[in-house]
Amino acid sequence: MTSKQVDYCIELAHTLNFSRAAENLFVSQPTFSYQIRLLEEEVGFQIFERSGRGASLTPAGADFVAALANLREELKRAVERGQNFSARYRDSISVSLMVRQAVYFLPEAMRLFEKEYGQVLLTPMFQYENGVETFLRASTDVLFALREQTKHIPGITVHPLFDSRVYLIAQKDDPLAQRDLICAEDLFGRTLMVGGGSPPALRAVQHRVIASGKVEYFNSPDHDTTLTNVAAGRGVCLAPGFLNDHSGQFAWIPFDCPERFECVLCTHKNDARESLKRFVEILQELYREAVAFPL
Repeated sequence: MTSKQVDYCIELAHTLNFSRAAENLFVSQPTFSYQIRLLEEEVGFQIFERSGRGASLTPAGADFVAALANLREELKRAVERGQNFSARYRDSISVSLMVRQAVYFLPEAMRLFEKEYGQVLLTPMFQYENGVETFLRASTDVLFALREQTKHIPGITVHPLFDSRVYLIAQKDDPLAQRDLICAEDLFGRTLMVGGGSPPALRAVQHRVIASGKVEYFNSPDHDTTLTNVAAGRGVCLAPGFLNDHSGQFAWIPFDCPERFECVLCTHKNDARESLKRFVEILQELYREAVAFPL
């Protein structure tokens, strides 16, 4: 299977028309059709159904093309990283985290790190759902995680980073936005956004509030959707402080509860690079110095 065949297959799956797909990729239709046929012979199953009106994906073909699309994106990222790496770097460190705002001081840490290790490429990788799995495959060097996620992971070293509390997120003109601290009773009669991959500690808080029977709730599949719903006036939500992007779009008010999120960095136990150790230390130092920073 060649990279051109991958591109041809994905383009045909998009257009479902041999002539248009060939035109989009600047090749003749006979050449295009021949390469698709070769690919089907190689994989051993029919990817496309042909008809006078064009093409359609077989069930096996639909699954195959989805995998190819992911493969092409991974290959593209690998090539780009290789190009960056070969230009000026001798080593690399990749950092996996679920969203950009999770490690607020990461950009500053990257700047400080580059001053000491200018020939080590530091690359953040944002993986909302499969960051742990990628780290376990040793595809990344550092993982931002919650302590509870690391309890049964073998072969890792866990580095404490910071503790984060629970906040209520509301529109800035919401009456609750004027409060310094929110308690469960303040939410009575309101609608609370829940779900969205909430960690266990947050689910426990949500459950206690809803169990009062005085709060409506609305299921939201992820954090970005939840914030959109809050912006649309559908309700308010509770969230870990480490998700605050500090953009000022919403009011983040501390919520009165004992739950905290112990945020850590994980490294592979067999990775003893001095540069990796120093990067972790820089981030830890930044958070230790940020005494008044809301987390």
